[in-house]
Amino acid sequence: MIFSFAVIVFVASILQTSTGFGFSIMATPFLLILFEPREAIQINLILSLVISCVLIQKIKKDTDSGLVKRFIIGSAVGLPIGIVIFLLADIDKLKIGVSLLILSFTVLLILKFRIRQTRIRDLAAGGFSGILTTSIGMPGPPVLLYFSGIDTGKERLRATTLAFYLFIYSASLLIQILFVGTSKAIWLSSAAALPLVLVGLFIGNRLFIKINQRIFQAFLYALLIFTGVYLLLESWQ
Repeated sequence: MIFSFAVIVFVASILQTSTGFGFSIMATPFLLILFEPREAIQINLILSLVISCVLIQKIKKDTDSGLVKRFIIGSAVGLPIGIVIFLLADIDKLKIGVSLLILSFTVLLILKFRIRQTRIRDLAAGGFSGILTTSIGMPGPPVLLYFSGIDTGKERLRATTLAFYLFIYSASLLIQILFVGTSKAIWLSSAAALPLVLVGLFIGNRLFIKINQRIFQAFLYALLIFTGVYLLLESWQ
């Protein structure tokens, strides 16, 4: 279990640093195999928050501040809805619905379907991200799908996503602790993973410089397809 945990955190940290969103998409499904849902989600939130805090000062010049504010406003509505879903709803059914939406929209994006960015759509993307953060610990898919749909450059995507995550991970972690509780084991596991996170940060930054926009876009689609398929298969077990 320790080795598996180390590999998951290390790879996910590299993805988060090089793309701006990879940690929760990669780590959460595998952490759910090793830990109870509450533990997996909170470890994900803690480590993702650390990554965002470390990186944001270096890349804040690429951040779309107006878009971050609209994401935050939208997510403020979605976060409490997500915790209600986590406490009351059938999570497996939620995962099936989310996976089908992710896969459907990813196919449309691969077929070059694009949308026009509007204030309402910015708010909606933030809202859905908030719902998924407190319910299944995955804020990335709605934001990633939206950025892909409006054809965002990799620098703006990474910086804006990480800035948004500073808010949503902090708020989600607080809501989880208040309504679900936490444990010493969660914080000890997170602390033990920090050295691997820091190494992943270094490697991820190096990769980001070398990845061109076309490869970056293909990587986004691969991550979205992986997430959708995993959630679908995992919910049917």
